[in-house]
Amino acid sequence: MQHTRLTTEQLDQELIDINEAKRDPKKFNVLYDKYYHVIFVFIHRRTFDEQLTADLSSQVFLKAMLNLKKYEYRGLPFSAWLYRIASNEVSEFYRKHKKQRVVSLETQHLANLGEEVDESEVELKHGMLMELLEQLSPHEMQMIELRYFEKRPFKEVATILNVTENNAKIKVHRLIGKMKKLMKDKINRRS
Repeated sequence: MQHTRLTTEQLDQELIDINEAKRDPKKFNVLYDKYYHVIFVFIHRRTFDEQLTADLSSQVFLKAMLNLKKYEYRGLPFSAWLYRIASNEVSEFYRKHKKQRVVSLETQHLANLGEEVDESEVELKHGMLMELLEQLSPHEMQMIELRYFEKRPFKEVATILNVTENNAKIKVHRLIGKMKKLMKDKINRRS
């Protein structure tokens, strides 16, 4: 899923919609209608369960509506705030139910990540990449998903993870370094 950026005019209109919804909760439906589908897809990619996704999506929008007065515009689309709430809801569900989180992988995702981790023989290393991804913590996997699978800008990754943009860049850079080292170690052990 390629991430699309909003124009300045779209961000301005969104801010108007947010402020109207803050004054009149009935106007929240404009934001709900605009973002329900993308939040549903975001959650579904992490659960592969439609009923669970629908339940979690409902929770996300309920929490967003109840906490809308606390929302502060920071130059990012409103969706970044919704994605952070959605990310927290998914994490909380898996933590509470002690289940392993699902990760949606497509061949192109592996190719993009493979190019970042090791430029040579990417096709041959998909299996190794899968093994590496299984070794990552849920937080590390989320960083990989947001940055490399969903192609989100660092500013949005930072907002979703509730860290600074610089911190998001550093964490992703270190994670790629860790993966490069693990990949080299695997290759050396197999040689």
